[in-house]
Amino acid sequence: MKSDFLYIELSNNIARLIRDKVLKPGDRLPSVRMLCEEQGIGMNTAKRVFLELEAQSLIESRPQSGYFVSQLPHQRLALPAISSPSPISNNAGPGEIINKVYSTLGHKGITHFSIGVPSSALLPLAKLNKEIAQATRQLPGSGTEYEQVQGNENLRRMIAARSISWGGKLPESDLITTAGGMHALSLCMMALTKPGDTIAMESPCYPGSLQLASSLGLKVLELPTHPITGVSIDALKKVVKKIDLCLLVPNFNTPLGSCMPDEQKKEVVALLAKYNIPLIEDDIYGDLYFDGQRPRCCKAYDKEGNVLLCSSVSKTLAPGYRVGWVAPGRYKEQLLKLKFAHAISTSTITHEAVASFLQSGRYDLHLRKIRGLLQQNYGQYVNAITEYFPADTKVSRPQGGLSMWVEFNKKINTTGLFDIALKQKISIAPGRMFTLQDQYQNCMRLSLGLLMSDEVKQRLKVLGRLVASQYPGT
Repeated sequence: MKSDFLYIELSNNIARLIRDKVLKPGDRLPSVRMLCEEQGIGMNTAKRVFLELEAQSLIESRPQSGYFVSQLPHQRLALPAISSPSPISNNAGPGEIINKVYSTLGHKGITHFSIGVPSSALLPLAKLNKEIAQATRQLPGSGTEYEQVQGNENLRRMIAARSISWGGKLPESDLITTAGGMHALSLCMMALTKPGDTIAMESPCYPGSLQLASSLGLKVLELPTHPITGVSIDALKKVVKKIDLCLLVPNFNTPLGSCMPDEQKKEVVALLAKYNIPLIEDDIYGDLYFDGQRPRCCKAYDKEGNVLLCSSVSKTLAPGYRVGWVAPGRYKEQLLKLKFAHAISTSTITHEAVASFLQSGRYDLHLRKIRGLLQQNYGQYVNAITEYFPADTKVSRPQGGLSMWVEFNKKINTTGLFDIALKQKISIAPGRMFTLQDQYQNCMRLSLGLLMSDEVKQRLKVLGRLVASQYPGT
């Protein structure tokens, strides 16, 4: 319905004014009746606007007085400082911790704050099932035949069309489909490196990328990263002559949720091109922005074909479908040879189903819904942390994505906290997972991808009290 989109648009506009501090804490908002008159909307639509803003903890209702801008919860909590990893590459992998965290998958009754994928309850499962059935009927051999090595034509065409949203102009011929985002990253790393080479990454960083680099015998150089603006450009400049490859997640990286400003993206692309160092850009979270418009990709500034853009629908639509892709620039032939050698082709049915889902326009409707839910979850988490966690707790302020980063007092060891919390049916992701160095022991990542419920809120409350009780005086 038109009113469904209108209330979302109006609430997003007001939310943006609040976050940009045009509307400040304590400012009074128009009444429901006044909003109806100003915007030419019905009473029910106006009420939904205020309910949406309340759900995000952006406004509060005062009896007999109306609606007022709230003090934003995250503004009462300190922001983690820019990270400061060792400038020496290290490969002390956190494999044991990662194995413990992922061993809880499938266990009933556990609240997984640890796993960075959207809950199936947030996904359009019925519509996806229909797409699978349709793909089976339409594909040659009912989807049992191999595809061409480069991948499903319909999927590549849809991805190319969507590249306009982030400032790109990709033709479908520039794309290769893969079995998920990690497959895309692995093809890139294998094509561009040999054992002993050095790869630069953000710190903290996605554990899968760290493990992949280590498994290929690469030296990992972790770079200082700001929780709002991403990797430090100055730090990258200092080491650029020492590295062979760079992997970055400029848009809403996990675990910080930072988003690199466009000028910095442009500068990074130019810097790496100057020294002929390939950039693997992982844009798996780019569609999950909370406010405004989709951020641009580094690939939008790539003039030499030096950026290999990787992404998938694993964090937005269907983790188990294993649908990913890469725009490899001038390295296309190298990746095609590797894909053929390692996989021949990718899954026929799921790739066709996702292509059809993208073409139908339902993907954008789904994204609009899930972005709102993730943003609401962030607000709910911050409210719980403010109320139940130690007063010196620090949190990141993601502008999109699936993760938030929590930093405790140095006395707190989140690896030990994992074992304690698991006894209460709570799974967290200890900070040590996100580095190959001895750091972030007092940090953890919380996934925003859960369906918020009274049970989830209660588990956040329990987790906060576990932290406080296990470490008195924090």
